[in-house]
Formats: sequence, C-alpha cells, structure tokens
Amino acid sequence: MLNRTEGIVIRTMDYGEGHKIISLFTRSMGKISVMVRGAKKVKSRYSAIAQLFTHGDFVIYKGSQMGTLNHGEPIHSYQEIREDLHKAAYAAYLVELVERMMPEAEPDLVMFEQLLAGLSAIAEGKDAMIVIHIMEMKILALSGYLPQLEQCVSCGRTSGDMVLSPSNGGILCSACKAKDHHAMPVSAKILRLLRLFQRVDLRMLGTAEVKDETKAVLKAAMRGFMDTYLDVRWKSRSFLDQMEKYKL
Repeated sequence: MLNRTEGIVIRTMDYGEGHKIISLFTRSMGKISVMVRGAKKVKSRYSAIAQLFTHGDFVIYKGSQMGTLNHGEPIHSYQEIREDLHKAAYAAYLVELVERMMPEAEPDLVMFEQLLAGLSAIAEGKDAMIVIHIMEMKILALSGYLPQLEQCVSCGRTSGDMVLSPSNGGILCSACKAKDHHAMPVSAKILRLLRLFQRVDLRMLGTAEVKDETKAVLKAAMRGFMDTYLDVRWKSRSFLDQMEKYKL
C-alpha cells in the first residue's frame, strides 16, 4: 500500500553497503521507520531526501513490516543548518527530543508543526537555546510532567518569592521552600520566561535577545526538570555540553 505524506527526517542509520534506514516524523502517519534503498550511493536520487533535518514529501510503500521509500521530493533541505556546527548541534538535539519521546505511528499535527517551526527558527539564526527550551517544555507536557509554575505546588500560594523545585514538580513559596533543600532560587524574570516557554508557539517566535547569565539559569532550570522526569541519556545534548565547554 502506497502512502503519501509530508515528513521530517529525524534520524538516519546506515544499512548494508548502500542503503539507509531513516526515522521520519510525518504529518499524517506520526513517527515511522523507512528503508531508503541506494541512499548512500553517490548518484542516488534519494541521497538528498534521506539526510537528517530534511523536510520533504514522501511516498512510502507500507506493508506489514518497515516502510520502503518509493519516491521523495525535498521541500526544504535545511542546508544552512548542516553547514553550521552550532546550528546543526542544536537542531540535532531538537530532532532527538522528538525521535526519542514521540510514540510510533501516532500522528501529532501540533508537534509536527512545532518541530518544523523549530528547525526553521534555528536555520534563520534565532536563539537556538531558547528554541530547544521551548521544545523541552512541550516534551515535558506531552509526557505528563509539565511543571507547575503558576502557584506553589505545596500550598497554592501565587505571590511572593518563589524557588524552583524539580523534585516537587514546580515552584515553592518562601514558606514551603524547606520541603526541598536543593530548590533553586529564581528571579521573577526567570519565572516569567519559564512560563512563557510553556505557552509560546514556535511558529510565532520572535528575535528577542537573552543575556548569557539568564540563559545559564534557564538551562539549569530546564535540565533539572528534564533529568528528574525523563530518564534519557541525550546523545546530542552531550555534544552541546562539549561544544560549550571547549568554546567550539
């Protein structure tokens, strides 16, 4: 049975001497694995469509086993991402979030649009770290672990100084912060940004600049929630850390 769908290549793996298996996140079929025969050959008509980050139109033969690519046309290759180490590193984490956390064969149009918008934002030079934090929030929400950032998770208080407590699932007020001795102090500005991450649509993301010191706090906050609730070793995130450590 032939299926035509719009999709984004979120993972690639060499198979045999000349083939590739790609993981596609598609608009109408969800996340699926597809065999691309001959994709590694220099003159293959499928070499471009089988590259990581490629957004394309795919015709897939789907039987009872893994799908096989019958035809494919790139819509956007995102060459500007692949040619830039920093953009490629952040984009790799973006697609890994989707590849590792989205269930197989369950369409999610909203997440598809957000991934596409995230790749476009990175390609356009918007702040890639902010893009991935927004997507992390969406992944946490999808997994049922969206942090409670509007009121104290213990007593419900909505005003006053707050601390961030990943282990408690959100914020604690000054009266309740003793419940978590590892809670992270956060300013009102940081809290506003984290709340914004929960609401913003990546298709509407602007070009606002965020100071490096603010980014460091946001990174620590998001790492706290991601590592507390999602037991995943992110390969691409490790590379981002190395890139930052050695100032590549």
